[in-house]
Amino acid sequence: MSPRAPSSQDEAAARALLEEGVAVLGLSLPATTLEALWRYAGLLVKWNRVYNLTAITRLEEVVTHHLLDALAVWPWVRQERVLVDVGSGAGLPGIVLALAAQAEGRPLEVHSLDAVAKKIAFQRQVAIELGLKGFHPWHERIERWQPPAPISGIISRAFARFDEFIALTRHLLPPGGRWYAMKGPRHEEELAGLPEDVAVRVVPLEVPGLAEARHLVIGELR
Repeated sequence: MSPRAPSSQDEAAARALLEEGVAVLGLSLPATTLEALWRYAGLLVKWNRVYNLTAITRLEEVVTHHLLDALAVWPWVRQERVLVDVGSGAGLPGIVLALAAQAEGRPLEVHSLDAVAKKIAFQRQVAIELGLKGFHPWHERIERWQPPAPISGIISRAFARFDEFIALTRHLLPPGGRWYAMKGPRHEEELAGLPEDVAVRVVPLEVPGLAEARHLVIGELR
């Protein structure tokens, strides 16, 4: 059975949750960006009824588990110039980060990769409808992809263990480049036995409306 369409009450509650969550995160996003985030959430719920893009189907959970979860890492990646989102699924966190960069006038290019064609088709449609600049969806596996320009950072969410993430992508990063892995409460065992030239730190994150622990694991290639 397909998920039901959200009611007007569902939409009002989710919209308020988004606006309150952005404020709690301390982000100053203009109304146009909030509207774009809201439209993205609506498109995700709509397309998900047919294309099964994500296991999360409730609009409020789309806001907390997807939009606010992605926005929570923005302060840590906003200095990047070219960011690759690996295994991006429905465009997370890449689309959200591209919107945040656009709102702040930062020259961030986001390359969003996924091996599933329908997910990249959705991302392309979102980019068109939201007028996203600097966002580039790729239907490709990271092992075969060649970046069109040098990159500075690679991010992933629910893609692979951190050690596997590094092994699969380190050929893309120059010295000084950074990996960002969005993780839940358990990640310690993934950090054992990393290459000696990778410096790691773990940043605890607080996602508004989300009771589950979140962490951002940052690795820098020395």
